[in-house]
Amino acid sequence: MSTSQYDSRMAKRINAFVRLSKIMDELREKCPWDRKQTFESLRSLTIEETYELADAILSGDREALKEEIGDLSMHMLFYARIAEQEGAFDIADALNAVCDKLIKRHPHIYGDISVTDEQEVKKNWEQLKLTEGKRSVLAGVPKSLPAMVKAWRLQEKTAQVGFEWKQVEDVWEKVKEELAELQQAIQENAPKTRIEEELGDVFFALINYARFLNIDPESALEKVNKKFKARFEYIEQHAPRPLHEMSLEEMDALWNKAKDQ
Repeated sequence: MSTSQYDSRMAKRINAFVRLSKIMDELREKCPWDRKQTFESLRSLTIEETYELADAILSGDREALKEEIGDLSMHMLFYARIAEQEGAFDIADALNAVCDKLIKRHPHIYGDISVTDEQEVKKNWEQLKLTEGKRSVLAGVPKSLPAMVKAWRLQEKTAQVGFEWKQVEDVWEKVKEELAELQQAIQENAPKTRIEEELGDVFFALINYARFLNIDPESALEKVNKKFKARFEYIEQHAPRPLHEMSLEEMDALWNKAKDQ
């Protein structure tokens, strides 16, 4: 890329950011709804926008992805504007802070450290976080993450300090071990709390197995959800009479037809 092309691209970004920042300032000043918002009131809306972004990614719809990136960017400016009005910090402070962090945590780019692959980069990242005052490698995992995503992140982070199975076969053996313990608890008519714990162990082991296979379990499950939804809706649309009047065998026949579609 030539210097003029790079400058043009950067100017486009700057102009768009300044435009959005200006609009956000105006809305915060003039719009009754925007003036009323707080960090707490925006939180659930931001979570919703994040899930909409996740949906756009899974759908492969680039126009939807563009829209959701814009929506989330607006939210970030909104939070920063509220903080600025409180006298805490502004958007420039937040962006400079993340710039400083990225430079510090990429010494293989901005320093004299050499790495061989992405795993070494991730390992260095976690070690650098500990030197910054983090007391645990797990300190950065948000408490409010969905359980499946949280399990993945916990496993990923502890792996960076060597707490990790060596072979994928070992992980599968752990899955089978946890399944056997769950089955045993059920056969013994164990208390529900124990069965719940054993089932949680199975999920945790399967998520770890997915990680070894380089498969995002959240995305994999969501794709199955969509497949199930589409097939069941096919049954509803092609059912000769109300579903509660049909046998399981009849519905299963329609299910198989949906699979053929």
